[in-house]
Parts: sequence; structure tokens; C-alpha cells
Amino acid sequence: MAADGSGGGGIHDEEVLGKAYDARLVRRLLRYVRPYWPLVASALVLLGVDTALLFVGPILTRQVIDVALPAHDGAAVVRDAALFGIALVMQFGCQYGQTILTALLGQRVIRDLRLELFAHLQRLPIAFFDRNPVGRLMTRVTTDVEALNELFTAGVVAGLGDLFALLAIAAVMLAIDWRLALSAFAVIPLVYATSHVFRIKVRRSYRDIRVRVARINAFLQERLTGMRIVQLFGRERSEARRFDALNRGHLDANLKSITYYALYFPAIEVLTSIALASLLVTGAGWAWKGTVTVGTLAVFLQLVRRFFQPLQDLSDKYNTLQQAMAASERIFRLLDEPVGLAAGVAAAAWADAAPQPAPEPGLTEPAWARRGVTIAFEDVWFAYDLAHLAADGDHPVEPEWVLRGVTFQVSPGETVALVGHTGAGKTTVVSLLMRFYDPQRGRITLNGVDIRDMAVEDLRSRIGYVQQDIFLFAGDVASNIRLSNPLSDEAVVRAAARVGADRIIRRLPGGYGYQLGERGASISVGERQLLAFARAIAADPALLILDEATSAVDSEIEAEIQAALATLMEGRTTIAVAHRLSTIVDADEILVMQHGEVRERGTHRELLALGGVYEHLYRLQVGEPAAAI
Repeated sequence: MAADGSGGGGIHDEEVLGKAYDARLVRRLLRYVRPYWPLVASALVLLGVDTALLFVGPILTRQVIDVALPAHDGAAVVRDAALFGIALVMQFGCQYGQTILTALLGQRVIRDLRLELFAHLQRLPIAFFDRNPVGRLMTRVTTDVEALNELFTAGVVAGLGDLFALLAIAAVMLAIDWRLALSAFAVIPLVYATSHVFRIKVRRSYRDIRVRVARINAFLQERLTGMRIVQLFGRERSEARRFDALNRGHLDANLKSITYYALYFPAIEVLTSIALASLLVTGAGWAWKGTVTVGTLAVFLQLVRRFFQPLQDLSDKYNTLQQAMAASERIFRLLDEPVGLAAGVAAAAWADAAPQPAPEPGLTEPAWARRGVTIAFEDVWFAYDLAHLAADGDHPVEPEWVLRGVTFQVSPGETVALVGHTGAGKTTVVSLLMRFYDPQRGRITLNGVDIRDMAVEDLRSRIGYVQQDIFLFAGDVASNIRLSNPLSDEAVVRAAARVGADRIIRRLPGGYGYQLGERGASISVGERQLLAFARAIAADPALLILDEATSAVDSEIEAEIQAALATLMEGRTTIAVAHRLSTIVDADEILVMQHGEVRERGTHRELLALGGVYEHLYRLQVGEPAAAI
């Protein structure tokens, strides 16, 4: 970004606009319009009637001037005036109905499109979100979809109306008197040239405005999210100056666009006046010779002004169409992103691969779903970014492996802890287990079945996950514990009580109905972690994954959680990522990871006796001198 904060090119900038009409994109857009064809048909009918009513006024004017006035027929004048009034009322009704119908069409189409986009975003793999900023994805679902709304409400039907009116007026003028029509059409080349220059200038201006809006949105999102840091380091004035530069750039881009409009419409008005003047000069000579009636000349004066109005509108709607095509291309590119994870098989298929304990009284689901499962990593290798693996002649580039040949097994009732320095690969193991990513080599099995052959929903529904960076949704406490699980209020309270969260929740105003702020900001970090723990336990999972589950709670709460864990882990498979080694001294097996490999494994006592990496880490944490390794 530039020093003034205006920014150069960046990931939030919009792509260059494509062509104004793309048949492939239009065919895909029509799929969303097809369910609402009655609205389109009704709007087109009203459009045809409205265009026909345009000629009522000029025709009645001609009749009054050429027939009623010379005959001194006052009744005919009154009758024609009444008919003209009725036509105006009918035009009002047609235009009102057309506006309502096209607005309904646009709103329903963008509703369907937004629902499809959001549903698709939820199915995309986590790797997609790693490489695409949130601001850009939000723009796709909001701004780009809104551009399509403009296309349906003020573009397609209205544009067809303008084109139909233009052709109809030209045909009527040629039918009445082709000589006067050609005289009026003499300025059309100038109108076309002016409109062409306007479209080019406004096209660039629109893109500039969209780019600057994207930069403002990105700047605001980052600064508002990091407001504590801004205030802590006294960055208010500096950030205000940078925002002022961004805002000024947006202002300048809008003023440039306004300038183009301010020049274009008066220019068209001047050309229209020239056409009228040419018509008057030519028509007056022919009227004096008696070859053209005064009424016919009056008809042309009205039709010429109405002829150039659709030309103005079509130039503006050309830009609307171009924006919509660019937006639809970005939207469909997002919808074409592959989901990435295989659908897998049904839950029953892989459940049958595991030995199932006998049913217990009172259980409403199979007992195996409430007990542990066997998890095995078999020579797992994984790298996050393989885009750089292009072959260099006969020497392919080796990826930067995050995991290297990781192999271990966790049986029901066992707890395996993962420890190691930051970047050792502990979190990656958890991410692979939850199928946020898939390994490039080796496999991960659940009860002997490769998890890539399982339905993702079935796999994740058996996992209770408590992460260190807690994410809570804005809403009440009970809904955050319950999430998608159809639990009763009593079950929610029991889940919270089992991890010691109940007494804290009851102290909140409204208890379980207390409304949390965004990301749970209205409560402390420790309280957020307790709610996350209750949320994981509420699902009664077969597999518990704990990512430093007690890192943000005080000693008293930690003791309560450790006591609850002893009961909750019984018969279940547990994988714990630990940074504080004191929390996993009772684990059945501890895996010490370093540079993506399992360097040591064993119990706490065995690893201390080994005198290796684990012993070094433990001595450092307890404050004892540790020999270098």
C-alpha cells in the first residue's frame, strides 16, 4: 500500500471489467430467472402497453390541430383531451406495475443467489479460505449480487423497453413522413459518438469507484477488528490520515463520474435541440408549401424528444449490463470452486467396521456413537501449499512438508497428547483428523476405515473440539452451547454443569439467555473457553480433541475441568494438544513433535527418563536448568 494509504493494486481490488455481453453467463443467469417467468411475462406485457400509449398523445395532438381546430369542433377537442388524460393514467399504472414486478423479480433472484452462495461457501474446504480474504468473499455475496439486482430491476426489462420504444418511434416517424424522419435522424451519428465516449469514460470511472470502495472496506474491517491495538499504540491520528487519503480518493472517483454525467446529458440535450431545430426549419418550408400539415409537424416535435430519451437511457444501461456481467463472472467463478472433499459413505457403513458394545439401558442412539473410536495415523505426510511443485526439467521440487511420516494410534479410553515447539505440526494433525485438509501421503483411519471414505458430516458429528482461540457467535449462551444439536434446555444446563460453567453462567444477567457480543466479546477469555468446553461436551462425542483446553482459566476452574475430564474421557478417545506440559502428565501416551516428525513417544515418566526433547521442554517450563539438546 502506498504511503498515503491510498493503496496500489491489492487482493481487494476488483478485476478488470470484461465484455458487456457474455452469452454463457446470460444462460447461467436465466436459470435463476426461470422460476419467476410469470413476473417477466407480466412486466413485458405492461412494457408493450406502455410503449403503445406513448403514441396516443402525438396522434391526438395531430387530430386536434389538423381536424378539430379548423372545424371549430370544441367537443372533439374535449374528447381528445379526455382520451389523452385516460392514456396518461394508464401509462402511470403500467409504469407502476412494471416497477413493482421487476423489483420483485430482482429481489427474489438475488435472494436465491445469496442462499446458494452461502450454502456453497459453507461446503468449501478450509484451504480455500486460507488463500481468499474475507473481505473479497463478502463482496461477492453483497456488492456483486446487488449489481445483478440492478441488472434485473433497472437493466433487462427497462433496457428492452427503451430499445422497443426506440424502434417503434423510428418506425412510426418513417411511416408518417420519411423526409421529416431523416431530417430528425441527421444528428444520430453525433449522439452515437457522444454516447460511445461516455460509456468508455464511465466504465473506467465505475471500476475506479469499486476498487476504492473495496479498499475502504478492507481498511475499516482491519482497523475496527484491531481497535485495541490502534488505541494502545496511539495510532488514532495516523490511521485517520490514512483513512482520509482513502476517502479522498473515493470522493475524487465519484466526482469524476459525476462530471461525465454532467457533460453527457446536457450534450444529448443540445443534440436533441439541434434535431428539433433542423426539423422546424425543414418542416416549416414544407408546411408553407402545403406538403406537410402543421399537425404532422407537431407530432414529429413530440416524437423526436421521446426518440432521444431511450438513447440516453440505453447508454447508461450499457454500463449496468457491463457491471452485471463482471459481477456474475466473479460470482460463478466462486460457485464453480470445487468442494474438494469426497462425500464418503454413510455412517452405518463405517460404523459396522468397528466392534460395537452392547446397548445400554436409556440410550437413544447406538452405544458405539457414545463411546470411543480407534484413530490411526499411518505414515502421514502433508504440505499446505503444493502450487510451487512445478517440475524443473527432470528434477521436481520437493514440497515444504509440515508433517513427515507421522504414525500413531489411539484406542478407546486412551488419551494421547501432542507436544512440541510452535510450528512442530501439532495443530496440523488435528486439522487433518477433522478433514479440514487431506494428507498427500499415507492415510488416517477411524475404526480401520480411511476417513476420506466417510461422509464428512458423519465424521465431524462424532468429534468434540475445544480450541485455544475460542469462537462464539453473537446470540444467547444456550444457543452457543447447543449449536446444531437438538438439545433441551435441561440438557444444555447439564452439559454446562459437568464442566463447571453453570455457576459462571448463572451470574450473567439473564443466565443462559444472556446475549453475547460478537465473538463472545462481552465475557472474559476464560468464560468463553468454558462455554466452548460445554459446547463440545453437549454433543456427547466419541472423540475429544482438546487444544490447550484450560489455557485461559484460573487454577480453581482448571481443577474443576480436570475432574470433569476424568469422567468424560472414560471409554472415549482423546487427543490433547498441550503447551503446558503439566496438564498432560497423566496421558496414556505423549508424542513429542519436532519439525513435523514424531521424535519421542511414551508416558511422562518414560520421556523424562529418556532425557531428550521432552525432558528439555519440561525443565524449561518448571523453571529448572535444562541442558541444551
